[in-house]
Amino acid sequence: MTLNANPDQPLGPLILAFPDEGPHVRLAYRELHLAANGTPEQKHVFGNPDLLPRPWEPATCTQVELRKQLWEWLDAVVIWLNRQYTWDIGGAMIPTCWPAHPHLVHEVAVLADQRRRTRFALTSDALEEWHRYCLPFFLDRLRGRLRSHCDEGHQEWPGRSRHTQHTSASDTAFRDGRYARDIDAVPRSRSSTLLAPRPPRLGLVDLDTGQIITGPPDE
Repeated sequence: MTLNANPDQPLGPLILAFPDEGPHVRLAYRELHLAANGTPEQKHVFGNPDLLPRPWEPATCTQVELRKQLWEWLDAVVIWLNRQYTWDIGGAMIPTCWPAHPHLVHEVAVLADQRRRTRFALTSDALEEWHRYCLPFFLDRLRGRLRSHCDEGHQEWPGRSRHTQHTSASDTAFRDGRYARDIDAVPRSRSSTLLAPRPPRLGLVDLDTGQIITGPPDE
C-alpha cells in the first residue's frame, strides 16, 4: 500500500536540521568554552570572563556584527521551531512580531542556546531533556503571556500605562522615600559594630605541639 503524494507539497527531507549560527556567534561560544575549559594560558588571554558576550543574553552582545548575526540566527531558530514543532495554529506558534516582545526575546535566546548544546552530546539524553522540559515549559509560558493578543497582528503592550506610572517621578519618589526610611531604621549600634575595624586575632603557637601559648588580645 502506498500513500498518494501531495502535489502541492514540495519534495525534501522529512525533517529540517537545527539552524547553524554565524561565525561571530560561533566565535563567542568558542571563547566562552575556552574561558571555562581552556589552559591557564588560554584563560589568561580572555581576562575577566564576566565581560565575554553570551549569546543566550543578547544584551551582552554589543559588537555590531555579532549582534547582527545573533538576530539572524534567532530568527532562523523561530522559523525552524514553528515549522518543526507546530502542527496547528492553536499550538502556540511564536508570532512573527516576537522581536517586539522583550520577554520572548529573552526566552527564545535561551531556548536556542539549550537546543544548540544538544548537538555536542554523545547520547540523546540532552535532547530528551530539551523535548521534555525546555520546549514545553517555553510554550506554556508563551500561551500564558501572549494568549491570543498577536494572532491577527502585533498588539501594543497592554501593561504600558502601568509601567509608565511605575517609573513616573511621583511613584519613584514614593519608593525612594520608603527605601530611605528603611535605611534610617537600621539600628545604629549594630551597623557601627559591623563596620568597626576589629583588632588582629594573633597569638603564639608552639610549632612542635600546636598548643596556643598566648591567646588573641581580646581573650
